Amino acid sequence: MDLTFSAEERAFEQEVRDTIAASLTPEMKRATALTPSVFSDPDIGMAWQRALHKKGWGAPGWPVEHGGPDWTPAQRWIFEAECARAGVPNVNVMGVKMVGPVIIGFGSPEQKNFYLPRILSGEDYWCQGYSEPGSGSDLSSLKTRAVRDGDDYIINGTKIWTTHAHHANRMFALVRTSDGERQQDGISFMLIDMKTPGITTRPILTIGGDHEVNQVFFDDVRVRVANRVGEEGKGWTYGKYLLEFERGSGIASAKLREALKTIADLAEADVTGRAIEDPDIAMRMSEVEVDIDALEMTELRVLSALQTGQNPGAVSSLIKLRVSEIRQAVTRLGVDVIGNDGLAVEPARPFYRLNHEPAIPEELLPVVPEYLNGRAYTIFGGSSEIQRDIIAKMVLGL
Repeated sequence: MDLTFSAEERAFEQEVRDTIAASLTPEMKRATALTPSVFSDPDIGMAWQRALHKKGWGAPGWPVEHGGPDWTPAQRWIFEAECARAGVPNVNVMGVKMVGPVIIGFGSPEQKNFYLPRILSGEDYWCQGYSEPGSGSDLSSLKTRAVRDGDDYIINGTKIWTTHAHHANRMFALVRTSDGERQQDGISFMLIDMKTPGITTRPILTIGGDHEVNQVFFDDVRVRVANRVGEEGKGWTYGKYLLEFERGSGIASAKLREALKTIADLAEADVTGRAIEDPDIAMRMSEVEVDIDALEMTELRVLSALQTGQNPGAVSSLIKLRVSEIRQAVTRLGVDVIGNDGLAVEPARPFYRLNHEPAIPEELLPVVPEYLNGRAYTIFGGSSEIQRDIIAKMVLGL
């Protein structure tokens, strides 16, 4: 693998830096630094999405005919790495990186023409209706049911751990349209307007103090048959396809490296008593850095496959597993580095909107919430146990 950039790639790298410098406001950068979640608040994330869309960079992984920038793997890598170094906000990943590829791959021409431009422009903000009470890692046991009634489906049931449902105006959801011999049979993939009568969203406050997730209830919610993606009963196939993009289509190593650098800078600062001088802290930082190097090489291989039109496949489970474990390792280092200052947890969210002086220096504010929020890394998107099972079967052939 040749990791040496050409003159053209170096010129593109400078173009990315110039674009970020011109578009990333100090408010966006500060908000991102103080956000403990992997999801930016919509007012921050979607402002960045609109800036990227104006440049033609709103969906780096999409085919050029649907608005993608037609980048080489090296250009995609440069873009992601520079965004991580600059501290840009996360866009609505559920639109660009999750439902967008499903609509491109399986949606009708009408769905593509309507939804894809709205995802690119930031007009639509999406949430994911997958997990249910009792149907998390065993998602195929879901019970939310859609009954055909003429040109509509009538949906009843509930979804849980629905990230940013209180912000979203659209949901993509897996619902049961029939019963088959296998649990996976009879599941369909639906696109739902969150303003449809009968939808109720209730907040769930997590251990980190965030209102990030919700429970969503469907009571006789009417959704047009035209909003079903692909064939009835094939939703499990489309849902698995989406999860491959959720788990393995990004460049997480660049962000993890910057997150580790942030912790390293804190460890070298007087505010933490120069925690880097603790041999255990220094050794753990080195171990995590090596893990990030190994992840980076795997992501580069997957990125090359994506650029040739392939979906990530089962290797996405390997990436998801390692990204989750490394993220947790970084957040554990963070709380150990700041020590007793971690006891001064600020309950207000989000931090960038605080209207009072916090009890600890601002740069320490998100460390403990990031650690607490990070306990979910090895659960959401498919638990680590599920990922290991997929790797054993599909990668190792066991």
